[in-house]
Order: sequence, then structure tokens, then C-alpha cells
Amino acid sequence: MAAETLTVDLGTETGPFHGGASGTLYGLYGDGVPSRAVVEGMYVRTVATKAQDGIQHPGADALEILPSFVAAGGQDVYLYMPDILRGFPYEWPGATGEERLAGFTRSVRKQVEQVLTMGELKSHVVYVPFNEPEGNMFGEGEWSYDGISWHTDPGHYFAAWRDIYRLIKDLDPDARIAGPNTCILYPEVKGFLAFAKEHDVLPDVITWHELSSPAEVRTNVAKYRAWERELGIGPLPVNVNEYAHNYHLSVPGQMIQWISAIEESKIDADMAYWNIAGNLNDSAVEANKANGQWWLFNAYGQMTGNTVAVTAPQPNVQYTLQGVATLDREKRQARVLFGGSGGCADIVVKRPDLFGATVRARLQEIPWTGQLGACAQPLVLKDEELPVADGRATLSLTGLDEMSAYQLILSPGGDGPVRPQPPAGWRRSYEAEDAAYTGGGYSKNGPEGSPADVDRFATSGGYHVGGLRTGSDGVLAFDVEVPRDGTYEIRVHANAHNLAEPVREHGPTNVFLRVDGEDPRELLLPLGYKPAVWGHTDTEAELTAGRHLITLAAQDPDLGATRGDAVVDRLELVLRDTERIARYDAGYAALTGGARPSGPAAVLPRGGSATFWVHAADDGEATVALHGDGEALLTVNGEENGRIGAADRPVFLAGGVNKVTVTATSRELLVDQLTVGPARGLLPTTTYPAREGVLTGTAKATAFSYATGGTAVDGIGRGPANALTLTVTADRPGRHALTIRYSNGEQPPSTHYNPDPVCRHADITVNGDDTRRVLFPTTFHFNNFWRLSVPVTLQQGANTVTFTADELPDFDGTATNAHGQRSAHAPVLDSVTVTPLA
Repeated sequence: MAAETLTVDLGTETGPFHGGASGTLYGLYGDGVPSRAVVEGMYVRTVATKAQDGIQHPGADALEILPSFVAAGGQDVYLYMPDILRGFPYEWPGATGEERLAGFTRSVRKQVEQVLTMGELKSHVVYVPFNEPEGNMFGEGEWSYDGISWHTDPGHYFAAWRDIYRLIKDLDPDARIAGPNTCILYPEVKGFLAFAKEHDVLPDVITWHELSSPAEVRTNVAKYRAWERELGIGPLPVNVNEYAHNYHLSVPGQMIQWISAIEESKIDADMAYWNIAGNLNDSAVEANKANGQWWLFNAYGQMTGNTVAVTAPQPNVQYTLQGVATLDREKRQARVLFGGSGGCADIVVKRPDLFGATVRARLQEIPWTGQLGACAQPLVLKDEELPVADGRATLSLTGLDEMSAYQLILSPGGDGPVRPQPPAGWRRSYEAEDAAYTGGGYSKNGPEGSPADVDRFATSGGYHVGGLRTGSDGVLAFDVEVPRDGTYEIRVHANAHNLAEPVREHGPTNVFLRVDGEDPRELLLPLGYKPAVWGHTDTEAELTAGRHLITLAAQDPDLGATRGDAVVDRLELVLRDTERIARYDAGYAALTGGARPSGPAAVLPRGGSATFWVHAADDGEATVALHGDGEALLTVNGEENGRIGAADRPVFLAGGVNKVTVTATSRELLVDQLTVGPARGLLPTTTYPAREGVLTGTAKATAFSYATGGTAVDGIGRGPANALTLTVTADRPGRHALTIRYSNGEQPPSTHYNPDPVCRHADITVNGDDTRRVLFPTTFHFNNFWRLSVPVTLQQGANTVTFTADELPDFDGTATNAHGQRSAHAPVLDSVTVTPLA
């Protein structure tokens, strides 16, 4: 198959980099879900979310997420005012259209008055008075104003828009208002704009939804801009505040196609909300981990300078190779993100004059790891120098994965040694539907998502295999081949739907893995919120070069039998680096305060900083070192950790994403790399079982088969009388991490396609006074335990840590949610591990 050509023209700049594709609809549940580091590292610009105290979905209340979102660098919160209501179409009360609109108008007044109490933060709020009015309040359905679509007769809708717009502006003259927020850019929107101009009620931001394709983004933005010119308005900011489908979300190779169209159009856009709130639209895993899609947006958000022209082999055609590129002349660095097609491709860079006679090319892969599968930092595939001939440099690639995205970073050649890459990084996937199956209960399921069925989920190969369930004797056998002796990570990409009856009964589905019939081990396969969303469970094995047989079985003569029901998508093998040291080059980090790249290294003046987004597989100690010349202050996730130089330093890292910043304290700091290696046991760590604490009220030790020792503490909450208190010991005073092993399976009935699980919270009090409220995301079952780390200050010696909870009231401090969308309980607590931060 002939290679396709993606051309990047560094000589044709198309405007300042905007970064608007990183928006999210219902992507933030509350402060901590997802974590501050995850939000900041995804460079989220805009959030569309429900009205404060709305009963549309659990969590994501606009004024509760506002402070932490702005603190994480966010720009605007789009407040969906009708999401104060239940149901979709919105169930606004009243016997007539006039009564319904009057009641909604009173609610709008109250919502604006609430925003006005937020001080300077209110400038980050954008009001969205109506959402998809054609299918809701001014459509033809049961809950419409008068049963007549505004497409047919827009009078009532236009009048309502005018009156509510004026009400908001009267209450808050500085308010920004967005609309019309239609589900597509209907032709009738032009008439809406003409009316709004005539009555001086034009939106401050134009919004609509693009649940279509990237091609429609470019086409419709151009169509809208033409209307502006024709009507003599604008240009106004645009936010396409719902985009992409289940089949696209979480898949880097799909999402880069949307990103390229959105960035080229210089608009903001928010990923659509099809599933659960608080995971950045299938970007975040648990509270603090990242999947492949997150790393794509992390790379996108670190682009700087101006965008440049990119010519795809099939311009503006979805499901083909597409890309976006920037050039930062001050940094002497260009970045290209591309993907969407497998096989071979030539990346041709035209007019790389800034880089001299050779161009250094660093290529990284950002793989698809499923909606719920954690992903490490992008893997370096190439680091080489390319000759410039006839005004262009070409990087020829083979073996591209259509579900992956790729980042290419270009800088001047001859700017430092090109390091040989470690032998680790080899990986290969084996489809479950191609594996041999013996025993009963087999099913081949699919096809799942595809370009023809975008409402379904992406699945490797389109199919998955069932049969490993309670009572089965099934064995799924993968014939694999590896290139060399070494340590291999075995990843089982699978799903057990949390509401399936056998799973609801037991929690995670256990299966048994053997390599060549030996070394049996039990694996717990990942739970998911719907039947075909994918995570992965990992284990390691020493393999010799050549062929092996890896089996997944529902029964093992040494270990027992499966309980539950799971489906398997694929098996993935990854060769591990025996050194197990992750290397982050400073020249490719986020640089501020006058810091500048020097090829893969960076030069930091005093006060200048380099920020690295560091992955850790688990919560706990890691060994961090700064390779360079000079000294710096080390900050991890906002916590100062003291001075760091070339000497190794033990540091606590949270499992998942960590924001690690070095700030030069010497006159000039030359930084080559930040390295992160395994723990050396230098941070004293102690684990305290929750069942051994002091339990009061309804809090009690309860049997959970996957809790440590089979017992965890349930019943904490519904008031401070029902509590757990642990006495923990610190060897030294100062900042420590409490790593809490917990479970949370609370999920009230939903009226939507969204599963709507609830985040529980705990009020954690240290030594009687330092109380902090912490959100705990769903683990999808009360017998499925995750970890969440919380920084606290401990005194030397004994410290008391108390966990309580109670239902949080509405914004007014008195009313409560009537639909079970705010829990009164803390999560089930298994244990607490105490570790110094540094």
C-alpha cells in the first residue's frame, strides 16, 4: 500500500494557536473529580455544565466547579440554565406555555442572583438560557410551549429569548449570554440572528452542537461567518458546545480529526456528554489517572506560537489521516499532531528554514487504551535528524495504528546528542475474536462502534468475546510471539458491566491467567458503566524470545472459579524497560518565566520554570532526579518539596498524573532531563486498616470479599455521629499523603442514557481541626476498591484522622436534592496508608 502524504508548511502561518478543542460538557463533577492536576494538564478552556442545584444529573453544579476550574487555568463555565429541571425534554412545570415560561423566568432570576454572589469569579460564567430549544421548550413535544416548533413559528421562542436576555442583562450588566444552542446549525438560526440584532439581544457567544463530523465543523463555521458578514454583525466568539460521539471519544486517532477541524476554525468546543459526569468525557480514569485521549489533549494544550497550514491526503474527510501543527519561532520549535489512518505515511515538512540544514525530529505515539484504561506518558518511537533538501524534510513512517495519535516535535538539528532509544517499547495486540476458545458459553459479540454506528463504543477489531462467567469452564487461548527475552507487561483489555446480574452480585469478575500452562494468577477484570466500554488489567511475565500460549480461564485447578461475567476485547503485550526509569526532556516541557528550549534541553533563568506532566502507575514513593547544571525548587502537585539538583530525591507521587515543576534558584539552570525511577524505600510508609479504627454510630466493619482481610468499614455518614477515627503516627512533622483505599457503588436510577453514578464525599478532620471535604468517584461497585491520595499536615507522633459525611445542601444552605443525586454517606473505607510527601 502506497504511503499517504501529510504536508506541514511552516512558511504559511494561519493565526495564533487557540487551544479551544479541549472543552467539556459535564466533564467536571466537583473539586477533585477529576483532580486538579488532571484538569490543568488537559488544558481545559471551557466547561458546559448544569445550573447550580439542577436535577438533570448528579454533580457538575456550575458554581461548585467554578472556583477549582478557574484555579486550574480554566476560562469559562457555560451555565446550562434549563438543566435546573428534570428530564430531557425538559419537564418544566405549568399547565400552559405562559405558566411554564413564567416559572422558568423566576428560576433564571434566582440563578443570576446566585452567580452575583461569586465575586470576581462571576466574570468566568457564560449564561445559556435555552438548550436545543427545537426539541425542548419550543419544539412540538409534550413539554413544549404550545406544541408548535419554532422552526414553523418562531414568535414565542424569539420573545422568550428577548425577555430572558434582557432580564439577565438588567441583573448583571456585565453578563455574557450564549445561544441559540441548537442541536445543529439550522438555516433558521440566520433568522434568529436577524431578530436578535434588530432587538439588540445578540448573544455574546454563538453556540450550537456538532454531533456530526469534523467536516461539518469547518463547513458550518464558514457558513455562520458568512451570515455574520451578510447581517453586519460580529465576528462573535463561537463555542460548538457538544461534539463527537461514543465511537470517537477516548480514541486519539479519532479525536485528532475533530481537534484539527476545531483548531483550524479558531473556535471553542466541548466534548459531548454521553456517559458519566466528572471524567472529562472519557478522558480521565478514576480521579487522577489519564487514558490515551487525555495525553492527546495534554500534547495539544502544550502547542504554542502560530498554527501553520497542514494539507491532509484527503482534506476534510473523516476517518482519514488528518493533523494540526504549530510553529513557535521564539522557541525555534514546531509541533505536529496527526492520526486517523493506519499503515504508512510520509510527513513532509515544507520550508523548515528556521531549523538550518538538518531538522531534529522527536516522534511519540499516543495509543488508545479504552475509555477506562489508564495510560502512561506517550512513547518515544523515533529521535533522529532529518536532512533538509529542496526546502523540505521528510519523515517516512510505517506501522501506524489508526486508533493512535502521534506527536512530532521539530527543532534545529545538531542541538544535542540523539540518544539511542531503550529496547523497551515493543508492543503487539491480539484480538480476542481471533483467539482459540474451548469449553461452553462462548459468544462473539459485535460489531460495536463504527463509522456507520457512531453511537456504539470503539472496540479493537469491532468485536469482543464472552464466555468467562459464573459456572463456565471456558478457556480463551492466545498464541503470541515476542521478539526477545525480557519482562513483558500483559494487558487484558476487558469489561464487566457493573449492572449485569452476576456482576451486581459479586463485583469485579475474576479470571485466571497462565503462561504456557504455568504460573497461575488471578486477575480482576475492570468494571465499566456500560456493556462495551474498555479498561485493562495488567500483570507481568518473564518471556523468552519466540512463541507462547497465554490463557484466560474461568476455572483454575489451583486457584478456583470465576464469579461474575466479563467480555474480552484484546490481549496486549508490551516489552518493559528493565531500567524502569522514565525520562522527560526539559526542552519539550512547558516553559515559563523566560525559560527557553535548547534542543531537548532547556535553559532556565532564575525564577524560570519547566513543568513536566509525569505518570506514576501507583500512589507512593518514586525516585526523582534533575539532570543538568544548577539548582531548582521542586514542586509536585502544588506542594513544595525543597531544592533539587542532580542527586536522586525520594518524592511521593499520586497514581496517574502528576504536575512536577522545577523553578530555577541558581542564576541560570541548564536542565537536560527529569527522570523518575522506582522507589528505594526511603519514605517511611504505614498502612492502617479501617476496621481497626474507632467506629461510632452506624459505622461498622462489614464483609467485602475484595477488601484487605475481607473486611472494610461501611455506614459512615448521615451525620457526624457516624464516623471512623484512626490514630496514625508520623516520624516527622509536615505534609503527608493519606492514600485511602475505598469503594463507592452508589448509583440512583437515571432518566437518561447517562448512567449517573454519584460521587460520595468524606469530611476528613486531622487532629480535631483541619477539616477537608474530599470527593470520591464511583468505583462502579461497593466490592471494587480504588485508591485516592489526599495531602494533609501531620504533627510528629500520634495524629487522629476522622472521617464523617452528611448530605450537602443546595446553594441556599437549606434545601436538599430530592432525587438521590447527593449522597449522605462517605465511601466504604478499607485502609489508609500514610507517607511523607518528601
